[in-house]
Amino acid sequence: MLFAVLLGYGQILPEKDSTGLMFFDMFEFIKNTLSSRAAALGLNIMAVGGFARYMEHIGASKALVHIAIKPLSKFNAPYTVMAISWIVGMCLGLFINSASGLAMLLMVTVFPILVNLGVSRLSACAVIATTLCMDWSPGDPGSILSATTAGLDITTYWTGYQVPVTIAVLIAGSITHFFVQKYFDKQDQHVVERSNKEKIVHETELPPKIYALLPMIPLFLILIFSNLWISWIKMDIVKAMFIGLFITMICEYIRHRDGKKVFDDMQPFFDGLGMQMANVVTLIVAGETFAKGLTCMGTIDAIINGAQSSGFGGVGMILVMVAIIGISAVIMGSGNAPFFAFASLTPVVAAKMGLAPVLMLMPMQFAASIARSTSPITAVIVVTASLGNISPFDLVKRTAIPMIVAMIVMVSTSLLLFH
Repeated sequence: MLFAVLLGYGQILPEKDSTGLMFFDMFEFIKNTLSSRAAALGLNIMAVGGFARYMEHIGASKALVHIAIKPLSKFNAPYTVMAISWIVGMCLGLFINSASGLAMLLMVTVFPILVNLGVSRLSACAVIATTLCMDWSPGDPGSILSATTAGLDITTYWTGYQVPVTIAVLIAGSITHFFVQKYFDKQDQHVVERSNKEKIVHETELPPKIYALLPMIPLFLILIFSNLWISWIKMDIVKAMFIGLFITMICEYIRHRDGKKVFDDMQPFFDGLGMQMANVVTLIVAGETFAKGLTCMGTIDAIINGAQSSGFGGVGMILVMVAIIGISAVIMGSGNAPFFAFASLTPVVAAKMGLAPVLMLMPMQFAASIARSTSPITAVIVVTASLGNISPFDLVKRTAIPMIVAMIVMVSTSLLLFH
């Protein structure tokens, strides 16, 4: 922003919004952005993060995962179970929004089952590390930001756009994992045979089975009280999270009969709020600050004009943005950072290319999370490799092909269905 003014490219704020001193205008922009984002979008994200942290603390997330994967241990088809496990993990991602958090839960539940069935440790880890390669939950920060930026209700964004594309990726990804992991295991001369070396979580270590329903409450509330069903009752993300928290506290009191413990155990909820403010909301504001600088410098106009003169058109621009986001996610080891940096620019770019913003935002959001799963420095890869006692570099060799297929299917499906 500073160099844009010094070099005569443009101004930071309109004259009516200016502080009167150009140097102060930069910080005025940051203050205004933080104020608006923390109050609306940020509160949604913080409420989701707090609720997820609370579910993890009381063991409800672990109960959900355990019940969801328990039937898989009954089958005696290692690679089929492995492929189904990936689909189950992707569905669990609707309720557990942290890729590394979900991976840790799956490593103590699904991993022992797969290894005991005869799947190699590398194959089991590859499936688990990519189970949240699509950030498709209505409570995911990227989904909330995408819907807000596109001017859509989160339910409409999820049901109308994310779900159809994710279904296609689920089918393609599970089939690809089946053949790729089986091929690499054969190349590594891995012998497929049942064993009982890995410890499986016992039910005595878990909360009551009904706790598996608690992480689902906010999602059900958001979907039920929407345009899909009961539209005359208003429901939003924050309200849904607080209702879920209230119901869970009642369950915790019935379970423990100790009011003080119930209120003490709420602390992780507020810790989760703070962590989302520190790690996600600030990243969104930083991304918008970066985007403002690019806009002031005229960089975005130059990219758009270059794309138009090159004959790229709308489809070409989508592919360019997906490539930029994907490469950045691999290098940075983060899906949120590159997506948040470019998300706020998308409506302007899309308008000039004659596209609806959502047609660019959704492929960009999914590209970030898919590419993240091929980076050896991203949290989910490092955590999974560490718990599986393997190298993260060996792990991404196993995740690369399924994620490339997922990327191709995601972009192709998005263009076919919505362009």
